[in-house]
Parts: sequence; structure tokens; C-alpha cells
Amino acid sequence: MILPLARHLLAPEAKDSFTAAAGRRFGLPTGAVFLPVQLATGWAMAWHKCVTWASLAEPGYGRTLATKLALFALVMLAAAGHGIAHAKGRADLARALAVVSLVGSLGVVLLAMALPAT
Repeated sequence: MILPLARHLLAPEAKDSFTAAAGRRFGLPTGAVFLPVQLATGWAMAWHKCVTWASLAEPGYGRTLATKLALFALVMLAAAGHGIAHAKGRADLARALAVVSLVGSLGVVLLAMALPAT
């Protein structure tokens, strides 16, 4: 929401420094707070549902969860790659990895919605 407005209102040289600062500002809490909370709650939910490594290969809940976890890992790698590419000034690669991360995140949400609530 903020970045499209910044792209529209700021000069190109100001836009680059603004997006870098915004990335750092939101990246730190994500790595320090949000990611650990996601991992902890996911682990707790899996423990509550008695998920085992073997059950991840079973049809239904297990395979859906395994697919979601694999896609989540790919999203995290794409997001990290985006940050690295942006820091190295590789704008095209950073943009592509941002799109991969966004689309993958949508997939993670859709897979989470497909998991039964019981």
C-alpha cells in the first residue's frame, strides 16, 4: 500500500532510499517476531493434531500440510533472496523474487484454508 504511493510521489533517487529503509524497518520485526510466532504456532497446532513425519505423506491433511510447509519454505527463501538482490542493486531479480514471494504467500493461505479445522 505504501510502496505504490511512494513510487508515484517520490523522485527516483528518493524512492530507492525510501524502499530500502522500509524494507529494513519491516524486515527486522518480521525476522525477530512474526516468523518465530508463525513457526511456534504452527508447531503447536501440528503437535495438537498429533502430526508425525510419517503422517505428512498420507493423503488428505498430511499431504496438504506438507505442501503448505514446502511452499512456506520456498516463500521464505524467495523473500530472503529478494532482500539480498535488492541490497546488491539487482532490481529485476529483486522484483521477480518479490512476485514469487507474493504468489507463493497466496498459495500458503489457500492451502491453510484447505486444512480441516478439527
